[in-house]
Amino acid sequence: MYTLPKIERFNQDVLSKYHIYNSVFITLPFDSIDNTGVLLPLFTETCETGFKKQETPKEIVDFFSNKFLNNTSEAEKIDLMFRFIQYIERQIVLFDAIEDAAFPEVNNMEGRGSLRDIKEKSDAKEKDDELSEFLENFNVRTVLTAHPTQFYPGPVLGIINDLTEAIRQNNLLQIKQLLAQLGKTPFIQKEKPNPYDEAVSLIWYLENVFYATAGEIVHYLQKNILEGNPIQNQLIKLGFWPGGDRDGNPFVTTDITLKVADRLRTSILKCYYVEMRNLKRKLTFSGVDTLVAELENKLYRSVFYSKGDIFITLEELLTQLNKIRTIIIEKHQSLYLDELEAFLVKINLFGFHFATLDIRQNSKIHNVVFKDVVNYYLNSGSDVFPKNYFELTENQKIDVLSKVKGDLNPSDFENEITRYTLESIQAIKTIQQNNGEEGANRYIISNNESALNVMETFAMIRLNNWENPTVDIIPLFESVDDLQNAHSIMEQLYTNPEYSKHLKARGNKQTIMLGFSDGTKDGGYLMANWSIYQAKISLTKISREYGIKAIFFDGRGGPPARGGGKTHKFYASLGPKIENNEIQITVQGQTISSNFGTLDSCRYNIENLLSAGVTNQVFSKEKNELTADETQILTDLANLGYEKYLSFKNHPKFIPYLEKMSTLKYYSKTNIGSRPSKRSKSESLDFADLRAIPFVGSWSQLKQNVPGFFGVGSALKHFEETGQWDKVSNLYHNSLFFKTLLENSMMSLAKSFLPLTAYMRKDPEFGEFWQIIYDEFSETKRLLLKIADHKTLMENYPDGIASIQIRERIVLPLLTIQQYALLRINELNKEETPDEELVKVYEKIVTRSLFGNTNASRNSA
Repeated sequence: MYTLPKIERFNQDVLSKYHIYNSVFITLPFDSIDNTGVLLPLFTETCETGFKKQETPKEIVDFFSNKFLNNTSEAEKIDLMFRFIQYIERQIVLFDAIEDAAFPEVNNMEGRGSLRDIKEKSDAKEKDDELSEFLENFNVRTVLTAHPTQFYPGPVLGIINDLTEAIRQNNLLQIKQLLAQLGKTPFIQKEKPNPYDEAVSLIWYLENVFYATAGEIVHYLQKNILEGNPIQNQLIKLGFWPGGDRDGNPFVTTDITLKVADRLRTSILKCYYVEMRNLKRKLTFSGVDTLVAELENKLYRSVFYSKGDIFITLEELLTQLNKIRTIIIEKHQSLYLDELEAFLVKINLFGFHFATLDIRQNSKIHNVVFKDVVNYYLNSGSDVFPKNYFELTENQKIDVLSKVKGDLNPSDFENEITRYTLESIQAIKTIQQNNGEEGANRYIISNNESALNVMETFAMIRLNNWENPTVDIIPLFESVDDLQNAHSIMEQLYTNPEYSKHLKARGNKQTIMLGFSDGTKDGGYLMANWSIYQAKISLTKISREYGIKAIFFDGRGGPPARGGGKTHKFYASLGPKIENNEIQITVQGQTISSNFGTLDSCRYNIENLLSAGVTNQVFSKEKNELTADETQILTDLANLGYEKYLSFKNHPKFIPYLEKMSTLKYYSKTNIGSRPSKRSKSESLDFADLRAIPFVGSWSQLKQNVPGFFGVGSALKHFEETGQWDKVSNLYHNSLFFKTLLENSMMSLAKSFLPLTAYMRKDPEFGEFWQIIYDEFSETKRLLLKIADHKTLMENYPDGIASIQIRERIVLPLLTIQQYALLRINELNKEETPDEELVKVYEKIVTRSLFGNTNASRNSA
């Protein structure tokens, strides 16, 4: 029997099931929403018809109210809107669960990009030796971040998990019970989570998804490609930011950092204990059973009895398991050897740390802290720093910093930020003692603008009585200017004798982080992506010249505007001029639950990242290199897009539009994350302080998705008007990098819906500004369809666009309600004596509708 095309599998396993189970959901007898299920489809239809007629959200809601609600009062209308919101939130959960359940049916788990595909290609091309070498030297590091883009509270995530399993089994009774439970479970958190709460919720994914999946992937490769020989390389690594990411989050304290590290260690030991118990049922034979029981007992005590005490070391655990392995081979015909080796693979991957807790702080905070530290030494009469340190040039300061040593005591400082920053360095030491070096060995400097920023951090670590630190210092380059200067900054560091000595001790490897989110916010979609690509080439070149292996860590968010989308295609497209021995990416919020939330999706996406590395390094080493002409075309496109985006960003209505017409200010009212929505505490909105998530998310709520396309249409139009269209067309068809860049921009367009805000065209203050967005959207859409030779957006991803269209239809009433509430707020505020209580009610509607809109998009922030 032949396999159905992907879109047919989607229609059969997702779309049809959604209609069936949604009809079940509609009939459930919930308190006070008995008629909601009847009215909501009518409201959805009214919205669709209304926007086709170019009606405003207010006209649509008023028409619906007059036709179906019998002259109801404003209070009753508001009550119904809240009920619609509650209902739609649950419809989104239902659709999420159905998609997750159908993931292995819709996606070919053994097809292109899978481990099986890698193995078969390797055999066909006789590249087994090269593939084995690749596996011993390549790494994928997925870093789970604390960025708040996941609005589901813990209990709802639990229901989604159970509902997914019930749908997979077609258990209608259980599905009805779970849908009923869903109807009665609150979707909003009454209080903001603290960083430890965030850590606990993300550790669930480590324990229940990554632990099993990563272990199975490496075990498969070990058995099928390395012929049973253990992979010495830690092929898949996990990173973790909650509890360690201090950038803009005053709630991350040293106690929280240490507490999260302890929880990570306890969690991995718990996983080992459960696995050891399962092995105990099998390894019951002489000479093995007592050793297994002893290990189980020590792991049990370490997890459940201890107050931070560990009753077994990693070395002892591995020694005993290898002893058991030898006895099984020599005396028991290798019985259950496969299960034991699968366990050893996981211990090799996760040690006693589970995931590496990264510490991150902003360079501007470091500047303040370091000034405090230098003044402390100068005031104490110490000669660690020269008295004229602050008058020295940057190079002279770097020379001083490369030689300083000391033993600072954080409690000597009154400034809380200084104290916390110094304590975080000492926390790294403590975590390494308890969890092993992999527990915390990376210090990331966000907003890194100079070599001085790196050397200040290097000096700060050594001033904490740590002369030869086992820590990688990772500069994060984010703005367009910083990306373009990054190679010069790194050369300054490579030529510094002390820093060079430090790198040698770290295996002559330098991790460099590149930020898509702030790059896009700063320079627009094309310039950000091209600047990062060019920076990687320059950084690779300069690093190779000095014998350093550059490792690139990409700070990606969910949507294309923040480096998301078809991520693995970007990595497959890198040519030989870009170092690619590791793929390191941040994964956050919705992207964790949608791309790595189930065993199937996690396996699929990690395998695709591995496959991207194999494709780039083993199967097509020369194929993806851009020619000089292609490089020039991309440079011209990026510059044209940059000019267009800068003129838009510098428009006098840019900030006022976000403040008055978008949901930007409402992000701070949501209790989804511990971090403030902007870096400074000032009342006025400063673009530089604005975080990427509320920035990109606000455009997404407006269904305009500006950061994912603005400037693309104008850049392509220039080539069309100057008779050079063939150049960009050929580039699209020949360069996987450029094709992926434009395909991801198409995704941003597909998730846009300009009729929602078309009423703004007539706004006396913002009409002209809205028209600029509309014109660029229209041109970008026209030219992307032209270059791809498509009639509709994402034509080559029929299942992807089908999923987007269903999700967008589910949330259309929610978007309409949100815009209606924003319009009412503006109306009420213009009245002579505004009804403050009514304004608050409508503000609550805006905030509540944020949740469902974001969850439905799965990668909108």
